[in-house]
Amino acid sequence: MQTDITATNAEFLKNLSIPDFNEMQSAVIEKASSPNNLMLLAPTGSGKTLAFLIPLVNKLRADATGVQALIIAPSRELSLQIEQVLRSMKTSYKVSCVYGGHSVKIEQNSLSEAPAVIIGTPGRLADHIFRKSFDAGTIKMVVLDEFDKSLQMGFHEQLIVIFKALSGKQQHILTSATRLDVWPGFLPFTNPETFNYLKDEAESKLKLKLVHTRSIDKVETLMRLVAGFNQEVCLVFCNHRDAVDRISALFTQNKFEHGILHGAMEQIDREKNLIKFRGGAHNVLIATDLASRGLDIPEIKHVVHYQLPPQQEAFLHRNGRTARMSAEGQAYLVLANDETLPDYIDKSVEELKVGNKLQLPPPPQFACLYISAGKKDKISKGDIVGLLTKKGGLQSDDIGLITTLDFASYVSVKRALVTKVLANIKNEKLKGIKVKIEVAN
Repeated sequence: MQTDITATNAEFLKNLSIPDFNEMQSAVIEKASSPNNLMLLAPTGSGKTLAFLIPLVNKLRADATGVQALIIAPSRELSLQIEQVLRSMKTSYKVSCVYGGHSVKIEQNSLSEAPAVIIGTPGRLADHIFRKSFDAGTIKMVVLDEFDKSLQMGFHEQLIVIFKALSGKQQHILTSATRLDVWPGFLPFTNPETFNYLKDEAESKLKLKLVHTRSIDKVETLMRLVAGFNQEVCLVFCNHRDAVDRISALFTQNKFEHGILHGAMEQIDREKNLIKFRGGAHNVLIATDLASRGLDIPEIKHVVHYQLPPQQEAFLHRNGRTARMSAEGQAYLVLANDETLPDYIDKSVEELKVGNKLQLPPPPQFACLYISAGKKDKISKGDIVGLLTKKGGLQSDDIGLITTLDFASYVSVKRALVTKVLANIKNEKLKGIKVKIEVAN
């Protein structure tokens, strides 16, 4: 049996193009083979998703009926990310993902023939339980990913609904980027075996620098600071959506390529901006704390706090986007003359002077192409590569990240070759389907 699991896990690694599990993943995978409840404390970007997906899939039974496993995540983006990783493992099991902003009817159709795994946000999962879209009583394993975030976001009542519908006999794996002081009463256990991979602040290789500016010049100072990174990947954090939009307007005015992310955006625009950022079509993302936890975004070299959060915990989660595991990173605090550093920051932080002249960096190496067909049209990444190489005249290394959604796909292509490839594939069909292909707006 163990030999079979080892071979299966090796196949998953091959499908994911990962050489091996890291230390944390190996420890959790081994322990989760037992029926024990587990708590995994680990920073964002350390590989928690694979740590719980591998044992979850290994416990699924091909001859079982009904839903076997449930994964609860605090956001749509994280739910979709988990689904993407699970599908990339290429298992034979049906998976359904449910979340707000998505058609309930489409989700109900997907759930009508019970999937082996359901991934979703607390609110939408509770809604489906009220609608009796699926029977939660058959579930044997529950994963609560970024569990502390779900509680912070006020999903307590929805989680109560979900847990009341469960049998109470399932195994649980919880992940969190912070320690929990109080266990919610709806959990049918209080003392899970804990794996703690959180780094002490002293161990972090993150370097902090302080940038002083006049209030009236703050956005311009930020832009000059970010321009100086010369297209190294950068995440700019704001406390409020209007600040994100205000900064974005100035970047756009100066033709500075960037993306934005905040909760008031339409779901498709959020997905599209994250796809561009992951694929290198945008190397700057301006965001609220929505981007501080759980999202699969590239290793960030620079984190900039345009506005400092009132709580230290939020500050640490933002910084967790860089200096991950053994990597080094840099965080910047942009402070106007009428603002003060919060108590949780050492007042002796090193100061950085930013030049007075804006010199825009070169545009990102990649641009993002939109294709009007996706997974529901039976379009695969291989189909897209075939079109771009055989008809478009590209080499494989001219093509970057490819993301296939239900009814659309996005592909990163070297920016200098975009005009050429679009001309070459004009009027070409993709897997026999007439599709629109253009630069993603």
